[in-house]
Amino acid sequence: MSTQAEQIKKLRDLTGAGVLDSKRTLEEFNGDFDKALARLKENALKVAEKKAERVAKQGLIESYIHTGGKVGVIIEVNCETDFVAATNDFKELAHALALQIAAFKPQYVAASDMPASVVAEMKQTFADAARADNKPANIIDRIVTGKLEAHYKEVCLLNQTFIRDDKQTIQDLVQATIAKVGENIVVRRFARFELGD
Repeated sequence: MSTQAEQIKKLRDLTGAGVLDSKRTLEEFNGDFDKALARLKENALKVAEKKAERVAKQGLIESYIHTGGKVGVIIEVNCETDFVAATNDFKELAHALALQIAAFKPQYVAASDMPASVVAEMKQTFADAARADNKPANIIDRIVTGKLEAHYKEVCLLNQTFIRDDKQTIQDLVQATIAKVGENIVVRRFARFELGD
């Protein structure tokens, strides 16, 4: 397999773009893989945004019990049609999300699911810590924003780095699957259980 063919395959795997789109984008950037990847992700985001307004009432409930039976996950992932819910791409996404939840213990699907009182309390805690470290007042807001974003990456599923590819977030993975299947996909809810917890 040639280098360009390998790059095209990798672009397709990471973004869900078609062969011709991947090839054209790679050629547009004279073989610069990172720039082509950024453009295709941008395009996938636009597709996902267009589809986000569609109602997603179909889907599946995926479960995962870790070896030894001490950790279990149940997740609801929705799409628009039962046809897409039956595809391997959709099933693989749901399973990958269940594995992610088992491994990284997120508490919320998205940052928007965090209660406002929790976010306000965290902002106050981060600001107080910055003041205690004698940080200048003009950068405290940036420090708080940065620490809040870092916290979201720990506790919000869609903000987490994908366990199988550290260059991709879970949101990127969902958007790539939306681009592949051509329908809106919504991670509705999940529950993680751990023996003795």
